[in-house]
Amino acid sequence: MAELNETIHQPVRLRIMAALVALEAGNEVDFSYLRDLLKVTDGNLGAHLRKLEEAGFIAVNKTFVDRKPRTYVAATPEGRQVFQEHVEALESILKSK
Repeated sequence: MAELNETIHQPVRLRIMAALVALEAGNEVDFSYLRDLLKVTDGNLGAHLRKLEEAGFIAVNKTFVDRKPRTYVAATPEGRQVFQEHVEALESILKSK
């Protein structure tokens, strides 16, 4: 049976990855967009993004727009692959019932 990825399996991180892999490769989303989409706090989202970034599954790009800090997030190629493998593991579990 395929293995679940413990880093991605956490519900908020799973939803983050699902949102990011739905984008075309190379595209990124704004931190505020993700926060509002997932209905989580800044601190909660930041902690989950840090965990995903440490695992190499996402890239975080911090910049300034009109002298205001902005954070953009994108799935890395590795993150896309690991997410796909995780989805396949979930499908395998569901089909075995």
